[in-house]
Amino acid sequence: MNSRFTLRNTRQEQYSFRMRLGAAAAFMLIFFGLLAARFFYLQITRYDYYHTQAENNRISLVPTPPARGLILDRNGVKLADNFFAYTLEITPSKVAKLDETISELSRLVEITPADRRRFDKLHEQSRDFERIPLRTQLTELEAARFAVERYRFPGVELYTRQFRYYPKGAVGVHIIGYIGRINDADQKNLMESNKFNNYKGSDHIGKSGLEQSYEAALHGITGTQQVENDAGGHAVRVLSSSPPTPGDDLTLTIDIKLQEIAEKAFGDRRGALVAIDPNNGQILAFVSMPAYDPNLFINGIDPESWKALNESLDKPLINRPLRGAYPPGSTFKPFVALAGLEAGLREPPFSISDPGFYKLDNSTHLYRDWKAGGHGAVDMKKAITVSCDTFFYGLAQELGIVRLSEFAGHFGFGKKSGIDLDGELGGLMPTPEWKKKRSKQPWYPGETVIVGIGQGYTLVTPMQLAQATAILANNGTAYRPHLVSAIQPSGGTPRPVAPEIMDKIALDPAHVELVKQGMMDVTKPGGTAASVGAGAPYTIAAKTGTAQVVGIRQNERYNAAALSERNRDHALFIAYAPADAPRIALAVIVENGGHGGSAAGPIARQVMDYYLLGKEPAPKPPAKPAAKPEPVAPVEEETDVYD
Repeated sequence: MNSRFTLRNTRQEQYSFRMRLGAAAAFMLIFFGLLAARFFYLQITRYDYYHTQAENNRISLVPTPPARGLILDRNGVKLADNFFAYTLEITPSKVAKLDETISELSRLVEITPADRRRFDKLHEQSRDFERIPLRTQLTELEAARFAVERYRFPGVELYTRQFRYYPKGAVGVHIIGYIGRINDADQKNLMESNKFNNYKGSDHIGKSGLEQSYEAALHGITGTQQVENDAGGHAVRVLSSSPPTPGDDLTLTIDIKLQEIAEKAFGDRRGALVAIDPNNGQILAFVSMPAYDPNLFINGIDPESWKALNESLDKPLINRPLRGAYPPGSTFKPFVALAGLEAGLREPPFSISDPGFYKLDNSTHLYRDWKAGGHGAVDMKKAITVSCDTFFYGLAQELGIVRLSEFAGHFGFGKKSGIDLDGELGGLMPTPEWKKKRSKQPWYPGETVIVGIGQGYTLVTPMQLAQATAILANNGTAYRPHLVSAIQPSGGTPRPVAPEIMDKIALDPAHVELVKQGMMDVTKPGGTAASVGAGAPYTIAAKTGTAQVVGIRQNERYNAAALSERNRDHALFIAYAPADAPRIALAVIVENGGHGGSAAGPIARQVMDYYLLGKEPAPKPPAKPAAKPEPVAPVEEETDVYD
């Protein structure tokens, strides 16, 4: 046999082939069996779960924020309005190179340094998957320019959003307030109050004023859209929708023209004014000066503007009518007088001989009257008219601080007025218990003496002072003060805000009339505000006041010229008119203004003239060379003095 040839074992080869083929077949069967089992698991066993997941990827629920309710004055003038505009927004998680993207975008639309700073601040406060506005209120041209190049900017989108706008700017800002972007604290509050779902899709919330206190009514109810998306996550069509419910409109008690006149009357001075209709509690004017433009806050105020407002010595952000606490000075005297009459301590024809000072028994300390040498014979009516300190020193001491505080409480002193704005302070009507708790010291008789002229521990807000004046004008009936006269649901019937009586103190009409007669004489010749009442075709009942900012020594007289401007006395003025049938009651405070009659009174007169007569202040004529004045009888004004 030739050695080059080897006999093949055909049977063995066939057996090996069949074994390999069987193994391959078995492997294939097992593989396809596992695959079939997985298909069965996914498509049969887990069908419902994955079908839901697929639908969620294909269909998304997009919240539709509601249109915010409008705020209008009593005549329908818009004070807070809405408009729609384009906004350019970035989702940082979808952008690879954020800085380069923003740099490229700046070639298409204008992006100012302020825009970039606001974006960076919001980026720090937000999560990467949240959309952050880079530029708001794009023009039509800018929006079109970006739309053409949109494919180059993944993660950058153009949206149409609603924006808030305050047409009157700074006028009435402490009434209306402003909205701002929802921050972490807002989100926490919304979650705790179970309102978070209603704010999905909303970026802003009321931060102050009526925008904050009526947030629930103004915001409305968020709607939803069921949107079908393609594989790239882009919306293809809207499958169904639930429209949002717009917020309610607010109609205010304020006449914005009266508000403008009142604010303009302050000029560049600091202070506050509150005017009320004593017959129903409606607020007619509510002024805090200086003011600021609320439009600065809507999309996040820039650092420079915030620093200027926050660090200003004039404190424009403080709502002075609600949070400014001042000694009431002599404006407190009519209420002390009424307390004395109701207690039977100063019934006519009671009078004193005023030597120009008051002295407690067994004391050498003198509590001086504002008028050196005193006012001579003084009864109750004259004491109010000429603002005799000596008369009220003695009356307060006889009343005692407990009885005086309790009586003053019926006029709203020492408690919140209940106005429909957040953040109100309660002022302070002191008592021995309050002092004991505060300083662990007893109450001294001399402290009661100076409370009688509205000094010492006593503190009031302009809101409280106006409310007390309205209660006096209304013979003891106290209505809750309010700024909103009606709430108008979208497409619904307006809901008027009904007057609400908070308190009613029973007063002897003869006592009330005596106090009112003294206040009416304040604006007549010989009174401390004679110039305010001069030429008025209606009768004004008023009381002037000054409140010390810094104390003076016993044997010194107040000298405004020797003090820096911010250490001078505050000027106060309360009034109501017409005196026989009051339609307006008000309180005015001019910080460091000096005398109430000359600084605060003229502001009140302008407000009353417009409200009662429709008379607007005459424009100031150009300055002329000073002429020699004709001799005029001097009218003295009080400057409360105590030690």
